[in-house]
Amino acid sequence: MKSVNLPDKVADDLAKVSEELTFMAKKPISQSMAVNLLIEVYHAHLNNRCALDAFSQQLRSLDVMSPEEFDNYWDEPSKPSKPQEAKQKAKPRTSKQLDKTKIRLRLLAIR
Repeated sequence: MKSVNLPDKVADDLAKVSEELTFMAKKPISQSMAVNLLIEVYHAHLNNRCALDAFSQQLRSLDVMSPEEFDNYWDEPSKPSKPQEAKQKAKPRTSKQLDKTKIRLRLLAIR
């Protein structure tokens, strides 16, 4: 068995998913079982060639953070990890855009 370090927010989301799956299955679903199930759903979805192409195009078009930026974002969303990041200001995003970005990034984190 191997350990995986997750940002606090991702670990919290994983715990919630595990609870939701437990409720749906009416039997215990551990966090590792939840991750395995999510990976199986991911593989099943990408077995469809059209879905694979569409997902690949979406990934290529995303402005994805580095793994370090991603971890820092979830653990400390109000504090930039480097002084230069504080100076660089991105265009403000709407809450809808942020929600879509968070969902996409969560998918990337699970993988």
